[in-house]
Amino acid sequence: MPGSIEFNKSGSVGRRECRKVIVGHDGRRKIGIGGGEPVSVQSMIKRKPSDVSNIIADCLRLEDAGCDLIRLTIPDEEAASTLPEILKNTNVPLIADIHFNPKAALASIKAGIDKIRINPGNIGRESDVHEIARACKDTGTPIRVGVNSGSLPRDLMEKHDGNRVKASVEGALRHIEMLRDAGFEDIVVAVKSSHTDEMIFANRLLAKSCDCPIHLGVTEAGCNWEGNIRSAVGIGTLLAEGIGDTIRVSLTDDVVEEVKSGLEILKSLRLREYGITFISCPTCGRLESDIRPVALALREKLGHLKKPLRVALMGCPVNGPGEAAGSDIALLAGKDKGVIYRGEKIIRTIAVEAYIDEMEKEVLKLYREMYGE
Repeated sequence: MPGSIEFNKSGSVGRRECRKVIVGHDGRRKIGIGGGEPVSVQSMIKRKPSDVSNIIADCLRLEDAGCDLIRLTIPDEEAASTLPEILKNTNVPLIADIHFNPKAALASIKAGIDKIRINPGNIGRESDVHEIARACKDTGTPIRVGVNSGSLPRDLMEKHDGNRVKASVEGALRHIEMLRDAGFEDIVVAVKSSHTDEMIFANRLLAKSCDCPIHLGVTEAGCNWEGNIRSAVGIGTLLAEGIGDTIRVSLTDDVVEEVKSGLEILKSLRLREYGITFISCPTCGRLESDIRPVALALREKLGHLKKPLRVALMGCPVNGPGEAAGSDIALLAGKDKGVIYRGEKIIRTIAVEAYIDEMEKEVLKLYREMYGE
């Protein structure tokens, strides 16, 4: 039926079929992008390339937070010279972000970078692109073609009368073809915009136009809550349609916050299982005791757990029992006491003042039983 959506057995929209690209050299962690691999989460280091010790520290923080791929700004050959030290002290695949300077790309490849990102709007002549492609092919280094609506080729903007969606997709396809003319196929592609609607429309068009894995992101999305909302709308819409193989939430915030947001987007669509998923009551006039401080405290106390667990914190007699039964462990809060559930089974009753401490104990107990940790 025209316009119909096909669902898989789990009730989710099927993923777009595409080529698989492997990122990571021998001796380092490897991540598959596309070709049925789980959707991966990326972030980008926000420090100057010379700040090597703090870059390494940030990479380790990102790895601990669940980040799959990390991008670094490499503006020139001097910056590329720092890569061997960073690579030696990290395990997550690293990506060199290259603009304007083909020599920086070549130096990064020689240094052992796991992947490079180039922008068709500013990388240089076709001969430079072919030289980069040959070097990447020789070393097994993938390339991401990254197109941003703020740096589109002038000829394409003129051709499409300023339509950034069409210009960005054609720019990406032009660069993919350029790489393929050089015999290179390990390509990931991104078309990003700070306008969420443009990013959605461009990626829908791109998904129909090539077989490369797609990197999703709303570029320059903004600070914390604004950036999270824009990213969730743009990235989440496309993922829900089966489009997208790796994502980055671009925030004017700490790098770890980007990863936490990215993972939460994937968790919300059941594309990734990671850490605690809290189901908490938004509260209303039916509430008999205040669940908000309980939810905030438990999120802080249990945020370090990395294996999946569904925890419900409910104060509503309407939805509470159903959410409790559908979770691994739950608190149904009442006026003078609360009930702790494991699935549909009530395990004990606790006093209001003990909600936080007792729920923390029960969650950790269940987590140890499930994962032996």
